[in-house]
Amino acid sequence: MKKTYISLLFLFIFSGIFSMQAQIENPVHWTFETKSISENEAELIFHAKIDDKWHLYSQFTPEGGPLSLYFEFEPSDKYERIDSVTEPKAHIEFDDVFKVDVWSFAEKVDFKQKIKILSKEGFAVKGMADYQTCIEGRCIPGSVDFEFAVNGGETGATQTEGAEGKKEIAPLNIAEFGTSGETVDQNQDMATQDTAKKEKKGLWVFFFISFLAGLAAILTPCVFPMIPMTVTFFMKDKENKTKGRIQASVYGISIIAIYTFIGSILAVVAGPDIANFLSTHWIPNVLFFLIFLFFAASFLGMFEIVLPSSIVNKSDAKADKGGIIGAIFMAVTLVLVSFSCTGPIVGAILVESAGGQIVKPIIGMFGFSLAFALPFTLFAFFPSWLSNLPKSGGWLNSVKVVLGFLELALGLKFLSIADQTYHWGILDREIYLAFWIVIFALMGFYLLGKLKFSHDSDLPHVGVPRLLMSIVTFTFVIYLIPGMWGAPLKALSGYLPPQTTQDFDISSEIRENAFMVQDFIKENGGNLGSSENSRPEALCEKPKYADHLHLPHGLEGFFDYDQALACAKKQNKPVFIDFTGHGCVNCREMEANVWSDPKVLKRLRNEFVVVALYVDDKKIKLPEEEWITSTYDGKIKKTLGKKLADLQITKYNVNAQPFYVLLDHNEESLVTPRGYNLDVDEFVDFLDKGLAEFKKRHP
Repeated sequence: MKKTYISLLFLFIFSGIFSMQAQIENPVHWTFETKSISENEAELIFHAKIDDKWHLYSQFTPEGGPLSLYFEFEPSDKYERIDSVTEPKAHIEFDDVFKVDVWSFAEKVDFKQKIKILSKEGFAVKGMADYQTCIEGRCIPGSVDFEFAVNGGETGATQTEGAEGKKEIAPLNIAEFGTSGETVDQNQDMATQDTAKKEKKGLWVFFFISFLAGLAAILTPCVFPMIPMTVTFFMKDKENKTKGRIQASVYGISIIAIYTFIGSILAVVAGPDIANFLSTHWIPNVLFFLIFLFFAASFLGMFEIVLPSSIVNKSDAKADKGGIIGAIFMAVTLVLVSFSCTGPIVGAILVESAGGQIVKPIIGMFGFSLAFALPFTLFAFFPSWLSNLPKSGGWLNSVKVVLGFLELALGLKFLSIADQTYHWGILDREIYLAFWIVIFALMGFYLLGKLKFSHDSDLPHVGVPRLLMSIVTFTFVIYLIPGMWGAPLKALSGYLPPQTTQDFDISSEIRENAFMVQDFIKENGGNLGSSENSRPEALCEKPKYADHLHLPHGLEGFFDYDQALACAKKQNKPVFIDFTGHGCVNCREMEANVWSDPKVLKRLRNEFVVVALYVDDKKIKLPEEEWITSTYDGKIKKTLGKKLADLQITKYNVNAQPFYVLLDHNEESLVTPRGYNLDVDEFVDFLDKGLAEFKKRHP
């Protein structure tokens, strides 16, 4: 019996230890290596091993996205850094929550920093790295101290540390000079299967869009009339149809090869080394916007984009020689002659794919050229189909003008990226929408024949296809209009600026007006009862850090734990703690899908004192009297984010966000805290149970 009690005691102890450790997650394991390059230079290598299915975010994730990796080096006169920390090509994927391209790594990755050695004596390079890792449902900010031995400098041991977590001791690997371990390419090839699937899906979508662009190019006035002319050239030898079809096949394959080659050139020139520059810097984005504007002006008839006639004439002369070589040069001639119409479309595809990816521009050009070459090859095989083709006419120019309108609208996306990244404030959401509404309305009027350009043919009547297209266009315009007053327009979320840039949101205005009416009635002896839109009790005082931090959906609350607790005691309300982060994807999803529900908003607004604790904030520096020394890792926490992250770990033994806690006035949990879960009813039940328990404790 005694042995049984002892066994149960040990089981209890070990299970408690296990449960405690299981909450503090450390998905990134760091080791550090010093590699000698020459007598005066060395390379510091940060080896990061990432747990399965977790993702570590890059240094170059654009502003507004998840928390980027950041390296901070302690100042020293014994060395100088050569440029900044380099990293291999990251996986890039557009995130629907943050509305930016997210850069991340999986499984293994190496970061490298070259230094110039200024001291002949041994020394250590010290510093700290801040980072964020995410897995479905959890995001964790992390910090690690690093220390490299250079020229035999002593460090004792290198400390690898989890996300504000406990330290693990790993021996510093001072390699025999010349050994660097696995190559960057090998590390980058280690991608998770789910990431690969998402990337393939994105490429298929881009291929389909490029294919549609190729079909649209066929219907331009530079290309469509050439179909019967070109097919007739291949079928002029009626006695040898097989020879003509072989030449036609070579012709089609050559078209595909030419455009795919163009995509390959871009893949080499605009490779991963300039990916961050192209996707985030204002110069390329403004340049891309001007390119789209230039293409749109060409399609609308302001001028023609043409190549020198000498190039076209030389290619045409070689095409007249016939045979296989002649078919190849016929393809070259088609590409050159049709450049004034296909150039803007090809340019648009290349600009869209110029994000540092090797495969994407090749896929785009292959999809475009496949659609572009199909009619020439098919009509050469089945010449009887030519009689069913519509005659050339003004409708071809109409296709060109419609493409011009589309180029004009899509070009605004690049200007918007630059505007958001650098906070210029010139293309807020409603300004962007106003441009789109005007552009597509003008396109609708053009399709109805109410708007005419100098090179357009007379339109005595509107055909059914144009009428249907105009109906679709005006329907789209009507869909856009509510966005001017704050409608989310979720179908276009990837193209529009974020709703936080909206100057006027009618939903928030209606809510504020309802509060004003309620206040007026109460002041005059009336009572509105417990309406869903009842104005909550005013905050006890102005929230600290409110100039930098905000709550979603017009909620009022605090960003400082002590301030929120004091107000909750004064108002006799429970505290709703939201452990969140600027770079927390899942936090934004919870706010967009759960907090936005009227049942949740009503409770948060009226029944709780809400406090949002941003554990990854690095901008807000605390005054020295507010610094704390962590009881968990012994470090001094000097920023608001690190102080709040330490609060979550030391008090709740959890370092993942989002994490929601309901507290009473004694700082005791009312119900079991919860994390990421998009079930609205469960979240409402969580709030209701916490409120009921609070009323039992504080009647």
